Amino acid sequence: MLPTLTADEKRKALEKAQAMRKARADLREQLKKGEVTLEEVLNRDDPVVARMKVSYLLRSLPRVGKVKAERIMQEIGINESRRVQGLGTRQKQALLARFMDK
Repeated sequence: MLPTLTADEKRKALEKAQAMRKARADLREQLKKGEVTLEEVLNRDDPVVARMKVSYLLRSLPRVGKVKAERIMQEIGINESRRVQGLGTRQKQALLARFMDK
């Protein structure tokens, strides 16, 4: 059963969620513009990055859409529901290797 929240607790939770969405959108924009690299993002110890789905992160890269992101994840062996915090060292290295030679 879900906890009952007061109006103030609900407002704070909504503000926190909105801040996370804004931070994710900003990060995606930085990736698209090339202001930050995939390696920098994967090496961050940041809750915004950690809770982001890998497919969502990959689609933020230039010239990577939904189909290409899914294909890359399949080839590396990353589940479609995996979040960045759940990536293993080998999976991160495989992703970086995939995008470094381009």
